[in-house]
Amino acid sequence: MKELNIEIITPSKPVFNGKVKSISLPGTLGNFQVLFNHAPLLSTFEIGKIKIVGLDDKETEYATSGGTVEVLTNKILVLADSFESKEDIDIERAERSLQRAKDRIANRNKEKIDEIRAEASLRRAVNRLKFVHEN
Repeated sequence: MKELNIEIITPSKPVFNGKVKSISLPGTLGNFQVLFNHAPLLSTFEIGKIKIVGLDDKETEYATSGGTVEVLTNKILVLADSFESKEDIDIERAERSLQRAKDRIANRNKEKIDEIRAEASLRRAVNRLKFVHEN
């Protein structure tokens, strides 16, 4: 069977280790999929959705805040800033984070803020909420 060995690690812990058919990631220049015998690759990926297709053809999706991926000889190492299933996402917390980021950006002229950090926080919150409310 044509399978990939995938290991996904976040800063707090390893979150996935197993054999799958494919993985799709939100690449910096667009989504990309890794299948059996993919060319070697080292890349970053952005805030978005990771989709894993298991050996049983079951698709599982996760929200991510970006990271890096290495593909080498059907082994994939994903170092993800975050990796969350729909069940893992605290909707109320994501909504509070979204509002806090919007408020900070709206008041950037009144108070000194790190705009890049606030905008990244906004994108992460929007991604989590969009992911939870899909389908």
